[in-house]
Amino acid sequence: MGKIPESELILNKDKSVYHLNLKPNQITDTIITVGDPSRVYMVSKYFDDIEFEMNRREFITHRGTYKGKKVTVISTGMGTDNIEIFFTELDALANIDLRKREIKSRKRKLKIIRVGTSGALQEDIPLGSHLVSDYAVGLDTLMCFYNFPQEGKEKEIGERLQEQIGLPFTPYVAQGSQTLKEQIGKDMIVGNTVTCPGFYAPQGRKIRLDLQYPKLMETLNYFHYDDFWLTNFEMETAGYYSLGRMLEHEVLSVNAIIANRIQNKFAKNSTEIVDDLIKKVLDRI
Repeated sequence: MGKIPESELILNKDKSVYHLNLKPNQITDTIITVGDPSRVYMVSKYFDDIEFEMNRREFITHRGTYKGKKVTVISTGMGTDNIEIFFTELDALANIDLRKREIKSRKRKLKIIRVGTSGALQEDIPLGSHLVSDYAVGLDTLMCFYNFPQEGKEKEIGERLQEQIGLPFTPYVAQGSQTLKEQIGKDMIVGNTVTCPGFYAPQGRKIRLDLQYPKLMETLNYFHYDDFWLTNFEMETAGYYSLGRMLEHEVLSVNAIIANRIQNKFAKNSTEIVDDLIKKVLDRI
């Protein structure tokens, strides 16, 4: 691939990437991500110092150090559409010469840890627990637009889930970094996360509108492939894992369980649950 056109990789006047408004020297090799922009401050308040800040749209960035380790925290907003923008531009900062608009011959591998909230799909996953996502299953269509490799177990899971839900497309399946899972996720519940393209109907919530898949919750709860069960759902992890695989970065998603949809319970102390997870991740990076 030669020079990347200006219309494909858009840069701002200061040569920062378009949406994140960042330059290559403004990120570190280890990056914590959060969905809610206000949660950036929940992370960076534990930093030894904050060396750099950028606020652009829903993408807020703080770079600093934690116990002497260089770390960046960035908010992404919600949904895999935002993750595609975030991940593509983040990789461009690491692996594209923005001046020449050419892919670098020597690639930089980033460690990206998503710290998010999630609802449990199984009755035995308690409120307040922390869950590390081994696999993620995307019920969105993002990977329909990429040449994303699916074979073996992952392909079979996607096809069976499509059939059982009755979806017009095949869900995609990707595994997170096993290295980061051992480093960050030790002593957490290990699960398989469903990534949904919305918060209400795509997660089986009915408010005023009728649901196309009224038995979605029941199907996800009972679905299994050998010893593979679905444990929780949220709105980003499958986007992270699939893009991370294709772009060859180490990616992990850890989840604060603040709801149990089978028990119809929601945690009253959700902020404390998330804060405990943030401190756990920071201590393990």
